[in-house]
Amino acid sequence: MIESFSDEQAEAFNEDGFLIIEEGFISDEAVEILRERFDHLFAGDYQTGISPDEVNWVKGRDPETKTRQICNGWKADDLIAAQVLSEHSGRLAAQLAGWEGTRVVHDNCLWKPPGARTLGMHQDGSYAGYVDPPEMITVWVALDQTFAQSGTIEYVNGSHKWPKMPPSRGDFHDPDDWLAPVAAAAPEGVSTERTPVVVKPGGASMHHSLVFHGSGINEATIDRRALVTHMIRSDARFDPVNTDPIYTRYRRRGDTTMDESYFPILWDKNGNRSAWLSELPGLPGGGQA
Repeated sequence: MIESFSDEQAEAFNEDGFLIIEEGFISDEAVEILRERFDHLFAGDYQTGISPDEVNWVKGRDPETKTRQICNGWKADDLIAAQVLSEHSGRLAAQLAGWEGTRVVHDNCLWKPPGARTLGMHQDGSYAGYVDPPEMITVWVALDQTFAQSGTIEYVNGSHKWPKMPPSRGDFHDPDDWLAPVAAAAPEGVSTERTPVVVKPGGASMHHSLVFHGSGINEATIDRRALVTHMIRSDARFDPVNTDPIYTRYRRRGDTTMDESYFPILWDKNGNRSAWLSELPGLPGGGQA
Protein backbone atom coordinates (compact mmCIF):
# COMPACT_ATOMS: atom_id res chain seq x y z
CA MET A 1 0.00 0.00 0.00
CA ILE A 2 1.28 3.47 -0.89
CA GLU A 3 2.56 5.30 2.19
CA SER A 4 3.42 8.65 0.60
CA PHE A 5 3.84 10.33 -2.75
CA SER A 6 7.17 11.29 -4.29
CA ASP A 7 8.09 14.86 -5.12
CA GLU A 8 7.60 13.98 -8.80
CA GLN A 9 4.08 12.73 -8.14
CA ALA A 10 3.19 15.84 -6.15
CA GLU A 11 4.57 18.01 -8.96
CA ALA A 12 2.48 16.09 -11.52
CA PHE A 13 -0.62 16.67 -9.41
CA ASN A 14 0.08 20.38 -9.21
CA GLU A 15 0.67 20.59 -12.97
CA ASP A 16 -2.19 18.40 -14.22
CA GLY A 17 -4.75 18.74 -11.43
CA PHE A 18 -4.86 14.98 -10.87
CA LEU A 19 -2.68 11.98 -10.11
CA ILE A 20 -3.31 8.41 -11.27
CA ILE A 21 -2.27 5.37 -9.20
CA GLU A 22 -2.48 2.42 -11.58
CA GLU A 23 -2.76 -0.33 -8.98
CA GLY A 24 -2.50 -1.20 -5.30
CA PHE A 25 -4.19 1.78 -3.67
CA ILE A 26 -6.36 -0.81 -1.92
CA SER A 27 -5.90 -4.59 -1.87
CA ASP A 28 -7.58 -7.17 -4.10
CA GLU A 29 -9.31 -8.55 -1.01
CA ALA A 30 -10.74 -5.13 -0.14
CA VAL A 31 -11.98 -4.73 -3.73
CA GLU A 32 -13.92 -8.01 -3.49
CA ILE A 33 -15.51 -7.00 -0.20
CA LEU A 34 -16.53 -3.58 -1.51
CA ARG A 35 -18.06 -5.06 -4.67
CA GLU A 36 -20.19 -7.32 -2.49
CA ARG A 37 -21.26 -4.36 -0.35
CA PHE A 38 -22.20 -2.43 -3.52
CA ASP A 39 -24.62 -5.26 -4.37
CA HIS A 40 -26.38 -4.77 -1.03
CA LEU A 41 -26.25 -0.98 -1.13
CA PHE A 42 -27.82 -0.65 -4.58
CA ALA A 43 -30.47 -3.23 -3.66
CA GLY A 44 -31.57 -0.93 -0.82
CA ASP A 45 -30.20 -3.27 1.86
CA TYR A 46 -28.68 -0.83 4.35
CA GLN A 47 -26.55 -2.67 6.90
CA THR A 48 -26.66 0.16 9.47
CA GLY A 49 -30.39 0.78 9.02
CA ILE A 50 -29.65 4.35 7.89
CA SER A 51 -30.39 5.57 4.36
CA PRO A 52 -27.69 7.37 2.35
CA ASP A 53 -28.18 11.11 1.87
CA GLU A 54 -28.84 10.70 -1.86
CA VAL A 55 -30.07 7.67 -3.79
CA ASN A 56 -30.06 8.65 -7.45
CA TRP A 57 -30.83 5.23 -8.92
CA VAL A 58 -33.43 2.72 -7.79
CA LYS A 59 -33.99 -0.64 -9.49
CA GLY A 60 -37.33 -0.70 -11.28
CA ARG A 61 -37.74 3.05 -11.01
CA ASP A 62 -34.84 4.29 -13.09
CA PRO A 63 -33.60 3.14 -16.50
CA GLU A 64 -30.77 0.60 -16.63
CA THR A 65 -28.83 3.04 -18.84
CA LYS A 66 -28.64 5.66 -16.08
CA THR A 67 -25.42 5.67 -14.09
CA ARG A 68 -26.17 4.37 -10.60
CA GLN A 69 -25.16 6.84 -7.91
CA ILE A 70 -25.47 6.91 -4.14
CA CYS A 71 -24.07 9.73 -2.00
CA ASN A 72 -22.92 9.04 1.55
CA GLY A 73 -23.22 5.30 1.25
CA TRP A 74 -20.82 5.21 4.19
CA LYS A 75 -23.71 6.02 6.50
CA ALA A 76 -25.56 2.92 5.29
CA ASP A 77 -22.72 0.38 5.44
CA ASP A 78 -19.78 0.13 7.83
CA LEU A 79 -17.52 -1.65 5.32
CA ILE A 80 -18.11 1.09 2.76
CA ALA A 81 -17.30 3.50 5.60
CA ALA A 82 -14.06 1.66 6.37
CA GLN A 83 -12.70 2.74 2.98
CA VAL A 84 -14.39 6.13 2.62
CA LEU A 85 -13.20 7.21 6.08
CA SER A 86 -9.75 5.67 5.92
CA GLU A 87 -6.82 7.43 7.55
CA HIS A 88 -4.70 6.29 4.61
CA SER A 89 -6.78 8.25 2.08
CA GLY A 90 -6.96 11.30 4.33
CA ARG A 91 -3.23 11.42 4.91
CA LEU A 92 -2.32 11.06 1.22
CA ALA A 93 -4.88 13.65 0.20
CA ALA A 94 -3.48 16.12 2.73
CA GLN A 95 -0.02 15.62 1.28
CA LEU A 96 -1.14 16.52 -2.24
CA ALA A 97 -3.37 19.40 -1.14
CA GLY A 98 -0.77 20.85 1.21
CA TRP A 99 -3.23 20.78 4.11
CA GLU A 100 -2.60 20.09 7.80
CA GLY A 101 -5.49 17.65 7.91
CA THR A 102 -8.58 16.32 6.15
CA ARG A 103 -12.18 15.52 6.96
CA VAL A 104 -14.81 13.86 4.78
CA VAL A 105 -17.56 16.00 3.28
CA HIS A 106 -19.35 13.23 1.36
CA ASP A 107 -18.83 10.15 -0.76
CA ASN A 108 -20.09 8.84 -4.11
CA CYS A 109 -20.77 5.19 -4.86
CA LEU A 110 -20.85 4.95 -8.65
CA TRP A 111 -21.84 1.99 -10.82
CA LYS A 112 -21.86 2.10 -14.61
CA PRO A 113 -23.01 -1.19 -16.12
CA PRO A 114 -22.45 -1.81 -19.85
CA GLY A 115 -24.41 0.76 -21.83
CA ALA A 116 -24.72 3.23 -18.96
CA ARG A 117 -24.80 6.81 -20.12
CA THR A 118 -22.60 9.82 -19.45
CA LEU A 119 -21.92 11.98 -16.41
CA GLY A 120 -21.42 15.60 -17.40
CA MET A 121 -18.12 17.44 -17.03
CA HIS A 122 -17.95 19.57 -13.90
CA GLN A 123 -15.70 21.07 -11.22
CA ASP A 124 -16.37 19.76 -7.70
CA GLY A 125 -15.37 23.13 -6.29
CA SER A 126 -18.30 24.82 -8.02
CA TYR A 127 -20.59 23.05 -5.56
CA ALA A 128 -18.51 23.65 -2.41
CA GLY A 129 -19.74 27.15 -1.61
CA TYR A 130 -21.47 25.91 1.55
CA VAL A 131 -18.05 25.07 3.03
CA ASP A 132 -15.50 27.61 4.30
CA PRO A 133 -12.96 27.50 2.74
CA PRO A 134 -14.65 26.07 -0.40
CA GLU A 135 -11.84 23.66 -1.25
CA MET A 136 -11.93 19.90 -1.85
CA ILE A 137 -9.64 17.07 -2.84
CA THR A 138 -11.04 13.76 -4.03
CA VAL A 139 -9.87 10.16 -4.17
CA TRP A 140 -11.57 7.93 -6.77
CA VAL A 141 -11.00 4.18 -6.22
CA ALA A 142 -11.72 1.71 -9.02
CA LEU A 143 -13.45 -1.56 -8.12
CA ASP A 144 -13.13 -2.88 -11.69
CA GLN A 145 -10.54 -2.81 -14.43
CA THR A 146 -11.10 0.39 -16.38
CA PHE A 147 -10.62 1.14 -20.05
CA ALA A 148 -10.92 4.32 -22.08
CA GLN A 149 -14.16 2.94 -23.59
CA SER A 150 -15.66 1.70 -20.30
CA GLY A 151 -17.02 5.04 -19.17
CA THR A 152 -14.12 5.67 -16.81
CA ILE A 153 -13.54 9.07 -15.24
CA GLU A 154 -11.73 11.50 -17.54
CA TYR A 155 -9.81 14.64 -16.57
CA VAL A 156 -9.14 17.76 -18.61
CA ASN A 157 -5.42 18.30 -18.14
CA GLY A 158 -4.55 21.49 -16.27
CA SER A 159 -8.14 22.73 -16.07
CA HIS A 160 -7.78 23.38 -12.31
CA LYS A 161 -5.91 26.52 -13.40
CA TRP A 162 -9.00 27.84 -15.19
CA PRO A 163 -11.55 30.07 -13.43
CA LYS A 164 -14.12 28.42 -11.19
CA MET A 165 -17.44 28.16 -13.00
CA PRO A 166 -20.77 28.82 -11.25
CA PRO A 167 -22.65 25.70 -10.20
CA SER A 168 -25.17 24.24 -12.61
CA ARG A 169 -28.24 22.50 -11.24
CA GLY A 170 -29.08 21.11 -14.67
CA ASP A 171 -29.14 17.48 -15.68
CA PHE A 172 -25.85 15.95 -14.54
CA HIS A 173 -26.87 12.46 -15.61
CA ASP A 174 -26.73 11.91 -19.39
CA PRO A 175 -26.81 15.52 -20.54
CA ASP A 176 -27.22 16.30 -24.24
CA ASP A 177 -23.50 17.04 -24.46
CA TRP A 178 -21.38 15.86 -21.53
CA LEU A 179 -18.38 17.88 -22.76
CA ALA A 180 -20.22 21.18 -23.21
CA PRO A 181 -19.16 22.65 -19.82
CA VAL A 182 -15.51 22.30 -20.84
CA ALA A 183 -16.07 24.10 -24.13
CA ALA A 184 -17.86 26.90 -22.28
CA ALA A 185 -15.18 27.29 -19.61
CA ALA A 186 -11.93 26.85 -21.54
CA PRO A 187 -9.92 30.05 -21.94
CA GLU A 188 -9.26 30.95 -25.55
CA GLY A 189 -6.39 29.00 -27.07
CA VAL A 190 -6.03 26.59 -24.13
CA SER A 191 -5.91 22.83 -24.76
CA THR A 192 -8.89 20.74 -23.66
CA GLU A 193 -7.03 17.43 -23.90
CA ARG A 194 -8.59 14.72 -21.74
CA THR A 195 -6.93 11.86 -19.87
CA PRO A 196 -9.00 8.75 -19.10
CA VAL A 197 -8.18 6.93 -15.87
CA VAL A 198 -7.12 3.43 -16.93
CA VAL A 199 -6.28 1.39 -13.83
CA LYS A 200 -6.57 -2.09 -12.38
CA PRO A 201 -9.14 -2.96 -9.68
CA GLY A 202 -7.84 -1.27 -6.54
CA GLY A 203 -6.15 1.46 -8.55
CA ALA A 204 -7.14 5.05 -7.96
CA SER A 205 -6.85 8.69 -8.86
CA MET A 206 -6.80 11.87 -6.83
CA HIS A 207 -8.00 15.19 -8.18
CA HIS A 208 -8.12 18.90 -7.38
CA SER A 209 -11.54 20.43 -6.75
CA LEU A 210 -11.32 22.68 -9.82
CA VAL A 211 -10.17 20.15 -12.41
CA PHE A 212 -12.91 19.38 -14.93
CA HIS A 213 -13.92 15.72 -14.95
CA GLY A 214 -16.78 13.50 -16.07
CA SER A 215 -17.32 10.22 -17.88
CA GLY A 216 -18.60 8.99 -21.22
CA ILE A 217 -20.82 6.04 -22.12
CA ASN A 218 -19.71 2.62 -20.93
CA GLU A 219 -19.15 0.98 -24.30
CA ALA A 220 -17.40 -2.04 -22.78
CA THR A 221 -18.96 -5.36 -21.74
CA ILE A 222 -17.99 -5.04 -18.06
CA ASP A 223 -19.26 -2.99 -15.14
CA ARG A 224 -17.40 0.09 -13.98
CA ARG A 225 -17.76 0.62 -10.23
CA ALA A 226 -15.93 3.23 -8.18
CA LEU A 227 -15.94 4.43 -4.57
CA VAL A 228 -15.22 8.13 -4.22
CA THR A 229 -14.29 10.17 -1.14
CA HIS A 230 -14.56 13.97 -1.26
CA MET A 231 -12.44 15.60 1.44
CA ILE A 232 -12.13 19.11 2.83
CA ARG A 233 -9.67 20.70 5.25
CA SER A 234 -9.84 19.41 8.81
CA ASP A 235 -10.40 22.98 10.05
CA ALA A 236 -13.20 23.71 7.55
CA ARG A 237 -16.52 25.07 8.76
CA PHE A 238 -19.92 25.64 7.24
CA ASP A 239 -20.26 28.89 5.36
CA PRO A 240 -22.62 31.02 7.49
CA VAL A 241 -24.60 32.20 4.46
CA ASN A 242 -24.24 29.88 1.48
CA THR A 243 -26.21 26.66 1.58
CA ASP A 244 -26.43 23.27 -0.08
CA PRO A 245 -29.94 21.81 -0.42
CA ILE A 246 -28.85 18.52 1.18
CA TYR A 247 -25.71 18.92 3.28
CA THR A 248 -26.49 22.21 5.01
CA ARG A 249 -29.21 20.30 6.89
CA TYR A 250 -26.34 19.28 9.20
CA ARG A 251 -25.50 22.91 10.08
CA ARG A 252 -26.71 23.90 13.52
CA ARG A 253 -28.32 27.31 13.92
CA GLY A 254 -25.81 29.92 15.02
CA ASP A 255 -22.94 27.44 14.83
CA THR A 256 -20.77 26.84 11.76
CA THR A 257 -18.87 23.93 13.31
CA MET A 258 -18.97 20.74 11.24
CA ASP A 259 -20.13 17.92 13.53
CA GLU A 260 -17.65 15.03 13.48
CA SER A 261 -20.53 12.54 13.57
CA TYR A 262 -21.31 13.57 9.99
CA PHE A 263 -18.04 15.11 8.79
CA PRO A 264 -15.38 13.13 10.65
CA ILE A 265 -11.71 14.08 10.68
CA LEU A 266 -9.73 11.41 8.85
CA TRP A 267 -6.20 12.58 9.64
CA ASP A 268 -4.24 15.59 10.77
CA LYS A 269 -0.55 16.29 11.30
CA ASN A 270 -0.92 16.09 15.10
CA GLY A 271 -2.30 12.55 14.94
CA ASN A 272 -5.90 13.56 15.51
CA ARG A 273 -8.73 11.51 14.06
CA SER A 274 -12.39 11.42 15.06
CA ALA A 275 -12.52 8.96 17.96
CA TRP A 276 -15.59 7.04 16.81
CA LEU A 277 -13.83 5.89 13.63
CA SER A 278 -11.96 3.31 15.70
CA GLU A 279 -15.28 1.42 15.95
CA LEU A 280 -15.32 0.65 12.21
CA PRO A 281 -14.34 -2.80 10.93
CA GLY A 282 -11.13 -3.28 9.00
CA LEU A 283 -10.57 -4.00 5.33
CA PRO A 284 -7.63 -6.29 4.38
CA GLY A 285 -4.81 -4.15 3.03
CA GLY A 286 -6.94 -1.01 2.92
CA GLY A 287 -9.50 1.10 4.72
CA GLN A 288 -9.15 0.82 8.47
CA ALA A 289 -6.72 -2.10 8.38
